[in-house]
Amino acid sequence: MNHTMPAGLATDIEVLEPDLLRAVSFDAGWSLLERFSTLVRESGSHDEHVAAEYIGTELSRMGVPFEMHEPDLYLSLPRESSVEWGGGSMRAKPPSFAVPTPEGGIEGELVYVPAVAATGQRDLFARRLGDDLPDVAGKIVLSDGFAMPGMVSAFEAAGAAGQVFINPGRNIHWGICTSIWGTPTTANLAAKPGTPVVAVNHADGERLKEAVGEAVRLEVRLEEGWYPCKLPVAHIAGASEEFMLVHGHYDSWDVGIGDNAVGDATLLELARIFHAEAGRLRRSLRIAWWPAHSTGRYGGSTWYADTHALELRRRCVGSINIDSPGCWHATEYDDVMWMAEAGPLCARAIADVTGKTAKRLRPLRAGDYSFNQIGLTSFYMLLSNIPADERAALGFYPTGGCGGNIAWHTEDDVMAVAERENLERDLGVYVASIARVLNSHILPYDFRETASELAGFVDGYVEAAGDLLDLGPVRSELEALGAALDALYATIGGNRLDAASTAAVNELFLELSRILVPIGYAEGGPFDHDPALPRTPIPRLARVAELPGLAEAGSDLLPFLVNEVRREANHVANGFHEAARAVGRVRAQLTASAPAG
Repeated sequence: MNHTMPAGLATDIEVLEPDLLRAVSFDAGWSLLERFSTLVRESGSHDEHVAAEYIGTELSRMGVPFEMHEPDLYLSLPRESSVEWGGGSMRAKPPSFAVPTPEGGIEGELVYVPAVAATGQRDLFARRLGDDLPDVAGKIVLSDGFAMPGMVSAFEAAGAAGQVFINPGRNIHWGICTSIWGTPTTANLAAKPGTPVVAVNHADGERLKEAVGEAVRLEVRLEEGWYPCKLPVAHIAGASEEFMLVHGHYDSWDVGIGDNAVGDATLLELARIFHAEAGRLRRSLRIAWWPAHSTGRYGGSTWYADTHALELRRRCVGSINIDSPGCWHATEYDDVMWMAEAGPLCARAIADVTGKTAKRLRPLRAGDYSFNQIGLTSFYMLLSNIPADERAALGFYPTGGCGGNIAWHTEDDVMAVAERENLERDLGVYVASIARVLNSHILPYDFRETASELAGFVDGYVEAAGDLLDLGPVRSELEALGAALDALYATIGGNRLDAASTAAVNELFLELSRILVPIGYAEGGPFDHDPALPRTPIPRLARVAELPGLAEAGSDLLPFLVNEVRREANHVANGFHEAARAVGRVRAQLTASAPAG
């Protein structure tokens, strides 16, 4: 559902935004790309530290205040590995957090388990296997695609002794196979992968299929432990201590220009542009470059979320993730992530700057979305893409970055992947989006969109539960919230708000984010981190889908699961209730303070 934002949410950016957009260029950013093209920015390495110091030096040159944090982060660093059989050998790459083999490797019978090919970003992270796996206990499994956590854990649970994944192209892609988000804790340390895993390219994988039923040997090498990292954060002070967090990772696989030196360069240009206009900003801006994205499962952003959790929860008005913008031939916006309440903001910013109509992809449990459980309204991750028909003509398969270029996570991700015109266009999108958050009198979020999206998901759960569980209270509380939001936005649009009323609405919007974002995207508590696995919308209700199957099977577990899901439904319903109460309270305040007549 698309709503018209009321006039009361108009901004004072009419003068500032054009000035910011006129400052868009990519000179400093291009110099960063050239420097980063000489660095292999593996987290914890000398080259990564050189890259961080380069960012710091450039910020200092521009006069931008910044902090250089130096956390120790837990990483897994892949090293050269191989697959051998029948006297032959092929190169392989282990994903981060695969288990190294003992000296001499491990040997086992090879069994092939086909997997459905991924058709898009969402599929990359899914378990693309049938329900019934063949006997893989004690064997080495050969399967298709990338070594993602869902696939790796499925084979491990079935007893596989080792795993080999056939990547779809001529290159082998680096990756990470743990589902643990950020540095492990004692509570989830046991969830680390427990088997040796490698990937091979398509041609070698096809050859390897000839060895099915024979003995193969895996040699898997990684280094794992605590590594000192650097984490630069620029601080641009506006009139308020409330701030927006804009961020991206600066570590890389090989030189990683499209993933994510282009994002690092964009962040640097944003620091330049907004620092020059700091005196005209209503709210403050923080710009962060994360280490440990690739080999620590978002370790840098998770460290920041943990270390600054209370400050983020109390004062952060939104989060933008910048990953792989401005790549070669990336001219379309056909898979852009945003949370529902940010939809009008994102769609309009993209249309105003580029003339393009963006298509939304609901944010995945991926990238550096490390702030869902704190409750930050977040938007973007990847931005522009190579047009789908061009990707198809080139024979490109789905990837998780580089604008859809299959150079992603390979040695081919070099300077040719960056395209200056596209970088400047995407930079303009970010500038407009950030400016509209920083300088809106009222934060430009429409929570009617959020309530509408959640209502669709709740309806699906109600249908799935049938007579097995009454989810009526969840639906009725959400309907009450939707009605309260409609009334609130009508009141905002129908009144000229004074400073106190404006502040009350902005505080309400932060409160709504803190309640509704975790309901929509998270399962654990506000300072936990859910696993890096696909999440069903409203994750606390995800197990509703299991009820009909248990009922049909006559399972003794049915009443236990009903009891469990009822408790989760109470949590969700109460969240909607508290959100509606907050909306009603603020609307009453606005009505009471409205001028007579």
